[in-house]
Amino acid sequence: MDTSPPIDWHERARSLQPDGRALIDGQRLAAAAGDSFDKHSPIDGRRLTAIARGREADIDRAVAAARRAFDDGRWARQPPSARKKVLRRFAERVLAAADELALLETLDMGKPIRYSRTVDVPATANCIAWYAEAIDKVYDEIAPTGPQALALVTREPVGVVGAIVPWNYPMIMAAWKLGPALATGNSVVLKPSEKSPLTALRLAELALEAGLPPGVFNVVPGYGHEAGEALALHAGVDAIGFTGSTRIGRRMLEYAGRSNLKRVYNELGGKSAFIVFPDCSDLERAAATAAGSMFFNQGESCNAPSRLLVQAGLADEFVQRVTALAPRFQPGDPLDDATQMGALVDETQLRTVLGYIDSGHQEGARCLAGGQQARGDSGGYYVEPTVFDAVRNDMRIAREEIFGPVLSVIRFNDEAEAIRLANDTSYGLQASVWSGQLDRAHRVARALRAGTVHVNQYDEDDITVPFGGYKQSGNGRDKSLHALEKYTELKTTWLRIDAG
Repeated sequence: MDTSPPIDWHERARSLQPDGRALIDGQRLAAAAGDSFDKHSPIDGRRLTAIARGREADIDRAVAAARRAFDDGRWARQPPSARKKVLRRFAERVLAAADELALLETLDMGKPIRYSRTVDVPATANCIAWYAEAIDKVYDEIAPTGPQALALVTREPVGVVGAIVPWNYPMIMAAWKLGPALATGNSVVLKPSEKSPLTALRLAELALEAGLPPGVFNVVPGYGHEAGEALALHAGVDAIGFTGSTRIGRRMLEYAGRSNLKRVYNELGGKSAFIVFPDCSDLERAAATAAGSMFFNQGESCNAPSRLLVQAGLADEFVQRVTALAPRFQPGDPLDDATQMGALVDETQLRTVLGYIDSGHQEGARCLAGGQQARGDSGGYYVEPTVFDAVRNDMRIAREEIFGPVLSVIRFNDEAEAIRLANDTSYGLQASVWSGQLDRAHRVARALRAGTVHVNQYDEDDITVPFGGYKQSGNGRDKSLHALEKYTELKTTWLRIDAG
C-alpha cells in the first residue's frame, strides 16, 4: 500500500524550469537565427518557457547530424543485442523521470495529471521497451529458390527518418515513431508540435543518458509551416512518419513528390462510429464506455467515438444514460489528481470547438448537455462535455473531425442502415459494435471500413496490435511488428550455387 503523501503538483510546477532549446547532435542549441517563441500553458495561461523557433537551417543541421550518425554506423551497425540494451535503458529512464514528464505533458497541453502519469508515461516507456525486446527476435528469410541458388531476403534500416507528431499525445506519438525507427537502426529527426514540444525535448536528453549515440535522435521544435515543411521537403530524409490532420497529411504527400519521393506514412484523423444494437447485453457499460472514450483527453483523440449510432427504438433510453454521465467529465484543474477532463490545447482549438458547437445548433441538432465554455476565470481553455441528439450524418458535426468533447447521436433503423451510416465518412480509423449476437458482431465488423473494430468494448489496446486506418485516416500502421516495415528497406541478395 502506497502511504506516501499526495504530490503537490502546483508546487512542483512553480519550480519547473523547462529547456526549450533544440537538441541536435547531442547538444542543446538555440535556433540558428536566434529566434524563439513563448510557450504558455493552456491550464491558466502561465508562461512556461521560450521555445527555439527552428527553421530550414536548423533542420539542415539536424538532418546532417542524423546522416553522419547513420553513415558511420555508430548506431545502425551496432549488434542487435547492443541496441536492445540502450533502448531498454532509455525506457527505464522514462519511468524514472515519470513525475517530471507527466508534469511537463500536463502543463504543455492541458490533459489531467492523473492520466499523464498513469497512461502517457507508462505507455511511452512500454513502447520503447517492447521494440527493444523485438530487436533480436525478428528474423530475416531465405527464399525457397531451389538447389542452384541461395536467395536471402533481409530488412535494412531506411536511413534518416523524419518524425512529425501532434500535440494531443506528444510522448506516446513520439514513442510510436521512435521505437520501431530506432530499433531497426535508423537515425531520427523529430519535429514535435509547437503546441506541446517539451516532453519530446526531454525524451531526447533521456535517450542520450541511456547511451544512444549523439546524432541518432535529434529534436527540432518550431512551427509546422517552417520546421515541419523543411523536414518533409528535405532531400536528406528517407522516410516521414507523420501523425496529424488529414489536411496536413495531404501536404506530406505533396512534399514527397516535390523532393526525393521519400516514403510517407500518415496516421490521420477519424470520425469513428460507436454502434449500439438493441440486443446489447449491458447498456450501462456501453453508455459508460461511450462517454468515457469520447471525453477522455478532452475529446482530443483521432480515434474518439464521436458518432454514436443507436437503433431508434433504443435511442431515447441509451442517450439518456450517456447524457447523465456527462457531468462526471466537467472540466477541472488538470493539476488536481481528481480531475477527469482538462483544458483544450490552446485558444485556437477552443474557438474551433465552440464553432462546431454553434454549427450543430444552426443545423438543427439538439444539445442535451454542455455546449458552453467552462472555467472562464481560470485563464485557460475549457469546454463542457457536450452531447448533441437528432444529428444527421450530413451535418458538419457528424462529418468533420472536431477534436474536442462533442458527441453526435445518430439514430438508425436496422443493421444495413447502421453499416451504411458508419461507412458514410471520408475517414476509417476505428469503430465499435455493441451486440449480444455473435453472428451480428462478426457480420458488422467485417462490413465496417475501419482499421480497428472493437466489439462490446472501445479503445482497449496493446502494443502488440497495429494502429492505423482506411481511406483518409492514413496508410501504414503504428505499433506492433508491422511498424518495423515502415522504417526498413527490403533487400534480396541472390547467390548462385554451381553444381559440384
